[in-house]
Amino acid sequence: MTQVTGTQLVAHVTHPRVGVRSRFGLVGPLGDNDPVTQAPTAPESDALFARARAVTPGGVNSPVRAFNAVGGTPRFIRSASGAWLTDVDGNEYVDLICSWGPMLLGHAHPEVQAAVTAAIARGTSYGAPTEAEVLLAEEIVERAPVERVRFVSSGTEATMSAIRLARGFTGRDVIIKFAGCYHGHVDSLLASAGSGLATFATPGTPGVPESSTALTLVLPYNDRAAVEAAFAEHGPRIACLVTEAAPGNMGVVPPEPGFNKFLAETCTSHGALFVSDEVMTGFRASRLGQWGLDGAVEGWRPDLMTFGKVMGGGFPAAAFGGRADVMSRLSPEGPVYQAGTLSGNPIATTAGLATLRLATDEVYAHISSAGDTIKAAASEALTAAGVPHVVQSAGTMFSVFFTDPADGPVRDFADASRTDTAAYAAFFHALLERRVYLPPSAYEAWFLSSAHDDRAVQTVLDALPAAAAAAASRGA
Repeated sequence: MTQVTGTQLVAHVTHPRVGVRSRFGLVGPLGDNDPVTQAPTAPESDALFARARAVTPGGVNSPVRAFNAVGGTPRFIRSASGAWLTDVDGNEYVDLICSWGPMLLGHAHPEVQAAVTAAIARGTSYGAPTEAEVLLAEEIVERAPVERVRFVSSGTEATMSAIRLARGFTGRDVIIKFAGCYHGHVDSLLASAGSGLATFATPGTPGVPESSTALTLVLPYNDRAAVEAAFAEHGPRIACLVTEAAPGNMGVVPPEPGFNKFLAETCTSHGALFVSDEVMTGFRASRLGQWGLDGAVEGWRPDLMTFGKVMGGGFPAAAFGGRADVMSRLSPEGPVYQAGTLSGNPIATTAGLATLRLATDEVYAHISSAGDTIKAAASEALTAAGVPHVVQSAGTMFSVFFTDPADGPVRDFADASRTDTAAYAAFFHALLERRVYLPPSAYEAWFLSSAHDDRAVQTVLDALPAAAAAAASRGA
């Protein structure tokens, strides 16, 4: 087994039976709790899924929710509290998705709920500026290396707007992205690599015209030579390079030491802008996001950043920000147009502000400790079952890849694509049967919250040996 982390070391246990100690107390030996005697059934989810498929494409409003990658029926959730999800059949699950990152404090946090309830009582949308959006912008500027911020409603919108701004600021048209990095469903970024390192991309999905990707270069992640080749050939035309600060959409693939700094310096030397996408990692990987784990240490800053998820406290909210001189090119101060009816929505900004104010150093320490406990226990269980795997982290985010550790760490999309998806599907369903809810795809990050207490962590630990055995039985 290989473990790769951004800036932290993962604590090991020597054997699944010895117990795992976390920062918040002793989590007992694996298998100490009574085993699950009856797998949860889901007739109500089955019925809702059938109804949903009649009125919604695939029965879901975001593709990964359909369970196509793992098989079976998606669980329709009725409610959530703390570290737990409850489905429409009344089954409880430990949540290791946390709404794909935003629920840093756990579900239905009482102080966030109180702030939102008070905001709703004052009205839900005004179409006019509010104090809450000023306060949230000030909080983001205090934490992140940006001077000005503009709010939008989704991560897709944030990245789309940042790229438009980069083109408007530089007067150039070419953009660079990396294979396996996801920046929302923007046409120009739903692109597949061309036939060579410095050739322009092709559409990555039907519905995206060739003209939309004709100015996009797609390069292998963590590949400095490819970046140098692209700038050598197209440098005067490159408006920006956009990257996930630490990719989490092909599983967690941390940047190699100094890689983000190299990207920032390369962009600067060629007059392009460096756009760091922290929609997923922002205020999640650490209090300062992924930038706090590398940029703050290495002494560089991106020109533009995008944010989402945690900064919205579970509501549809996102933002982009950066250097004051770049952001000043936005309308109404400058000529680059961007607008949104629900941008800076008072409910979303209130939830985001409450979440960030409650996201103390102690919160991140707790999440890191719980994550270390689960990573170590998962590795021990998989090792005991003879399942090849690699564990990788970026701050509080992590993934388990079902790949051969002899091949080394997963450092790009090609490496991630080697993961044994059949083994992961078996692992997923074995955990689901034992009331642990993992991402229903092998190419996603795992998330915890400050609400993941001893009971939640223990539930995961008790389920891991059987899940590892299931993966071993289905592995390629």
